[in-house]
Amino acid sequence: MTVSRTICLGFLATILVGSLLLMMPFASAQGTWTNPLIALFTATSAVCVTGLSVVDVGMFFSFWGQLTLLILVQIGGLGYMIANTFLLLIIGARFTLRDKIAIQQALDRTGMQGSREVLLSIIATTAIFEISGMLLLLPAFLADRQPLSAIWLAIFHSVNSWNNAGFSLFSDSLIGYQSSILVNLTITGLIIFGGLGYQVILELYLWLSNWLSRRERKFVFSFNFKVGVSTTLFLFVFGTIAFFAIELRNPDTLGGENFTTQLLIAWFQSVSARTAGFNTIEHGKLTTAALFITIALMFIGASPGGTGGGIKTTTLRILVSATRSVLRGKDEVILYQRRVPLSMILKAIGVLVGSFATVITATIIIAITDSEVTFIQVFFEVVSAFATVGLSTGITASISSAAKLTLIVTMYIGRVGILLLMSALLGDPIRSRVRYPEENLLVG
Repeated sequence: MTVSRTICLGFLATILVGSLLLMMPFASAQGTWTNPLIALFTATSAVCVTGLSVVDVGMFFSFWGQLTLLILVQIGGLGYMIANTFLLLIIGARFTLRDKIAIQQALDRTGMQGSREVLLSIIATTAIFEISGMLLLLPAFLADRQPLSAIWLAIFHSVNSWNNAGFSLFSDSLIGYQSSILVNLTITGLIIFGGLGYQVILELYLWLSNWLSRRERKFVFSFNFKVGVSTTLFLFVFGTIAFFAIELRNPDTLGGENFTTQLLIAWFQSVSARTAGFNTIEHGKLTTAALFITIALMFIGASPGGTGGGIKTTTLRILVSATRSVLRGKDEVILYQRRVPLSMILKAIGVLVGSFATVITATIIIAITDSEVTFIQVFFEVVSAFATVGLSTGITASISSAAKLTLIVTMYIGRVGILLLMSALLGDPIRSRVRYPEENLLVG
């Protein structure tokens, strides 16, 4: 069995086990068996770190059901192969070549050196951020909750934020805390660092250590860091300004709030749309223009190696740079004085085309099965599922069973990735030694 198939089947097995657990009476607040479709949808959304839900998680599930959900989110965020390999570390098993290749593919790394050390660092980084997030959120929840309830709320939302999942125990997500600077900055901080990924966090740590020690040798950021971080910052600024400008006169979102709250809401929505799924306003009340901007941000998603989904920031940057090179009459794609390999350009094109095909197919299916739902609502829901975001205009619970199953498949494809899924289905590509003659073709 190929590594890609192992990863895809691993996620599938985790979803099925999670579904069975969430069906059990102990997981339900009513102490009864849960509808299999509800359990399957929720487990898929958790393992795929999406956050879409057909029920009110805080009311429908018991504490044990919520804990099961949180464990599934953690496994999904870390990645099945990373979580599985961590268990091997606990029992003291040695890494085989297959284990190292699995870690390499799960993290989108190009090398296999130090796989054990990298894995332990990821686990430690995850724990540090999630515990820090919990401690920062605790004072806000203690203000209007009992201590035990506040602690659980802080843990649940911290883990979901870091893993870019978006499940909330509040019926209105985080609308009740839309003016809280502490909650807004803590949640968005966890979302950002979780979406950037371990490699970026490691480089930031090394740069800070170098700066504090005042070493003479200048720290040089990697190519991946420069592209991912710069693109992410641009999208955050663009999203915040766009949301603020478009929704400023909308009385149902920003119109009735003070300036500080308006900025917090615009910033939060810009960050959350990049695969997190929390919301501080009702997306069903957004203008059509704001919904389309949200769809674009969701489709782009987070950075490679992070806990978020989407086509990834690096894919977008490569495609934009390739387009710019074509318009300038150049036959090379240059970024930060580095030439992007043709294989990476082809990979980016493959991701884009495969992602478009998945979204379009799912949108058509749901538009047929649920013709009473508007196109923008269907399109929004599908992109949210594919990019593993979790934002919704409020139609998730009311759509048909066929539409829910379509979203389940879409979430799974979005989580494992188009290229990895194709590799699992078709097998690892075999490099051909045959080179065919080149010929021009009319394009555009």
